[in-house]
Order: sequence, then structure tokens, then C-alpha cells
Amino acid sequence: MRITSIESSIVALPFTMGGPQPLFAGQPWDRLEILLVRVETEDGLVGWGEAFGHAAIASTKAALDSIVAPLVVGRDAGDINALTRLVLHGTHLLGRNGPFVYAWSGIEIALWDLLGKRSGQPIWRLLGGSTPGPLPAYSSLLSYGGDLDLVTRNTAAARAQGFRDIKLHEVTREAVLAAQAAAPDAAIMLDVNCAWTPPIAREMAESLADTGLAWLEEPVWPPEDAEGLASLRMYGIPLTAGENTAGLFGFRTLMQAGAIDKAQPSVTKIGGIGEMVQVFALARAHGVEVVPHCPYFGPGFIATLHIAAALAERPLIEVLWMEMEANPFDPWVRAKDGKVAVPTGPGLGCDPDPAVLARYTRAPPTRTEARAAA
Repeated sequence: MRITSIESSIVALPFTMGGPQPLFAGQPWDRLEILLVRVETEDGLVGWGEAFGHAAIASTKAALDSIVAPLVVGRDAGDINALTRLVLHGTHLLGRNGPFVYAWSGIEIALWDLLGKRSGQPIWRLLGGSTPGPLPAYSSLLSYGGDLDLVTRNTAAARAQGFRDIKLHEVTREAVLAAQAAAPDAAIMLDVNCAWTPPIAREMAESLADTGLAWLEEPVWPPEDAEGLASLRMYGIPLTAGENTAGLFGFRTLMQAGAIDKAQPSVTKIGGIGEMVQVFALARAHGVEVVPHCPYFGPGFIATLHIAAALAERPLIEVLWMEMEANPFDPWVRAKDGKVAVPTGPGLGCDPDPAVLARYTRAPPTRTEARAAA
């Protein structure tokens, strides 16, 4: 069936996070924003996707609306591999990791949703999976700026809600020890968001070597420095990275350098579900585990559930530690007793609640906002 329309919208959801809400890129971060993608075919069937945006959501939306969507409208919705080649090749001069790839990711997820709906199969079945039970999740705490009281309080609260794996976004040994004291029977991970150049990262890894961290995530700046990341292997802490990696060949570089124990591709950033499947295959060939990056709130999160259910040997789903005022994809985006359920209906298995969309969809960014985001 031909694609007749592709529409994007921004759904902004108020949230609390167990501490002060931070600034990001100079702006208050007090709303979770989903860049929602709606793809319709000539028979009226609708698929839903999510494109990465965060603070640059205006840039991804502009790329999607002005360049990526026009490349796809009028083409066969079931020809996903050919469309991936068409779009990613057609936009490669504009960047192999950024708004144009993010935009295609959102459309590609929606095309898989359509494919599943048309065939009457959930995406996990299309990927070769069997009927999944609830998947274990880990609580991904946001940054508390080194406030150990907040680290302690939120770690304990997450453990009380059933999470046996908890990730910090802090940059100190003290924060790790505080979290371990608050939840001594939980596995603690540390994500520092590319905080350190390799010499400093090696010093920090040495200081963390005796803490028993489950993993150390993205310790090196810049994230494409595979050799710098590999130099931390001597300290015995499992290393993870991938949310900022450009496609399949970026992961090949990391794996060939022996830089990671766990790969963390992000379905809303890497090019969609098809590219995720290729990363899983590559990881198997290199003896690397895949733990998808998915701190999302809509179809990107739900697509990750399907992918992990079908392809991950030991699924572990990232769930941001926060409380949303509402979400159009409830209850699938929330954990219960440290686990998340996987939809079993066709495609993604769920469509957004129109009443929640009507309440929380915000106006498109102005030209000034779009220019500022770019």
C-alpha cells in the first residue's frame, strides 16, 4: 500500500523526577517531549513511530517534515529495506548521525507498526520471537548533580518499587557507594554521559574498580574514541556505549577495538528497527551483549520492548525514574514490580489515547525556536 501522509507532532508531558528539574541547553527541562510520527496508507491504515529529539526536537521535526517525509510519501509502505537505503543515502551529505537519521527512525518504526497491523502479527513475532512474558527492567535515575541525599533517597525508592538493577547519572565514586548502601541487593550501573577524556577516564575507572559496578556507561569523550574507551578495559569494569554511535559501522568500530562488553543502540536514533536487527547480528558475531538504550516514552520505547523480547538473550529494559502526569501509551510505558509487559496485538500492539494526545500535544515550534535549536 502506498503511503499517503506522514505527520509529526510534539507531545509534551509534565513530570517529576525525585529532585530539582535541571536545565538542558539553557532551557528548563520540565516536560517529557515525544516527537510522534503518524504514517497513513491509501487504505486508511495508520502506523505510529517516535523520532529522537530531546532539546533539539525542533531540528528533528524540521528535518522530518521538510526533507525526509517528502522522500517517502507515495511509496510502498511495505518496502522498508529499500526505503531505508533511499532515505539514508539521500540524506547522507546532511549527516550520518543526527536529525535526518532520527527523523527516518521515527518513520521506520511506524512502517513496522503498519507491517504488523497488515499481517495481523506483533513486531516481536515478525522478528522471530515467541510469546514473551514481562521483561525485567532497570530504573534509570536522572542526574541529581552529586547530591548524595537525593541519590540515596531515589535509589532506595526505586528498589522498593521492585527494581533490582538501578542506573545512576552521576560522576563520582561517592555517588556509587551511596547507591550501593541504599540498595545493597541491587546491581548498580553508572552512566557519566561521556564526561571524561581518556586519561581522566582511566583514573576514574581505577578508582571505581573495587566497587562492583554492573557497568560503566559512556565514560569517554568524545564517544567515537573507540581506542580511548578500550583503554579502560584493564580495570575490569564492564563497559557499555552506543546511544551516540552512528549506525552499524559505528558499532563495528567499537567491537573491533574491543571497547565494549555491552552494545546500547537506540531505535529512535540509529535508523529504526531494521538497523537494530543488524546490530544484534553484529554483536553475536563479536561476542558482545546488546542492552538497548531506551529512555523514551512512546513508540520508541514500545518498539524496544518488541526488539528485546525477540532478539535479546537477557532482556533488560531501561525505564526512566520519573512520574509522568499522563502518557498516551499507558500502561505499556510503565514498569510494575521492576518489569514491563510487552504488547501482544498486531504491530506495536497499541495506539495512542486520542484524549491524552488532544490534551498534551503542543503547537509546532516557531521559526525562531527552530533556528535556536539548530
